[in-house]
Amino acid sequence: MEQTQPPSTVASFDTGHDDMIHDAQADYYGKLLATCSSDRLIKIYDISDPARPRLVTDLTGHDGPVWQVAWAHPKFGRVLASCSYDHKVIVWRDSGNNQWSAYYEYKDHTSSVNSIAWAPHEFGLILACASSDCNVSVHTWNDRADGSWEVSKFFAHTIGCNAISWCPYAPSGSLISTPGAGGESAPARRFVTGGCDRAIKIWTYDVQTNQWRPTTLDDMCHNDWVRDVAWAPNIGLPTNVIASCSQDKTLCIWTEKSNSNGGWERKEIHKFPTVVWRLSWSPTGNILAVSSGNNEVSLWKENHDGVWKDLQRLGAQ
Repeated sequence: MEQTQPPSTVASFDTGHDDMIHDAQADYYGKLLATCSSDRLIKIYDISDPARPRLVTDLTGHDGPVWQVAWAHPKFGRVLASCSYDHKVIVWRDSGNNQWSAYYEYKDHTSSVNSIAWAPHEFGLILACASSDCNVSVHTWNDRADGSWEVSKFFAHTIGCNAISWCPYAPSGSLISTPGAGGESAPARRFVTGGCDRAIKIWTYDVQTNQWRPTTLDDMCHNDWVRDVAWAPNIGLPTNVIASCSQDKTLCIWTEKSNSNGGWERKEIHKFPTVVWRLSWSPTGNILAVSSGNNEVSLWKENHDGVWKDLQRLGAQ
């Protein structure tokens, strides 16, 4: 394992949750931190001064464990989404001076909603949700006076859907390509899902039919439930990369092929001693954080030879 400088703790504090914490997400500017727990609460902290975090508010509205929280882009204001075992998705909004309230609530899933993700802000305010009822729902806010939401719900995975992640807006290769003389069309809306059927699927929005079209990467990509998928941020480099992890203890990297045949190339990076639960990319998409069942977070980076190296282990001592 390639060792780097040991990480330092910026701040540590008691969140006040009465049960297990399932997610913690900082907003776009790193000024606010949202946490969620099995105690059914969402807490928002002001972390402008990391050494002195301050509780801003408790958000109550869920009737079961809250699995995930996700911040929308600040161009839409202070907006936070949450999903829960209670089948509900709630979008919260700060109307000013930390006056938070439920702005939108969706109750039409019939089982636990396990994962949520906001689309790139260039597409608008769009939230995708993955549920144990085997369906994915996509919620699009209408930028009109009534502030209504359009919902598209469709079957995604047998047994259930565990994870969802959007493709970045930046077109692959835009950093090194020569701009054309005419205007270029916006990239397609795409996201990736992982399910209990062991499958990983890429969903592409068809503007002609207003439907989402699936492409399955590989029916045998994992030997057990896919626990998480994460599409790497793209700063214009000529590649698309997706990470996946599973109950089968493996971490895989998928790279979109640039040849005329298309498709995706799979590489198994590592087999852990325990189940691998969650994945998170750095903002530039070059370092991957992996959370596993042995209370460790490991950091991975690809070297110049295309080999993924374990840079650091955090957590278990």
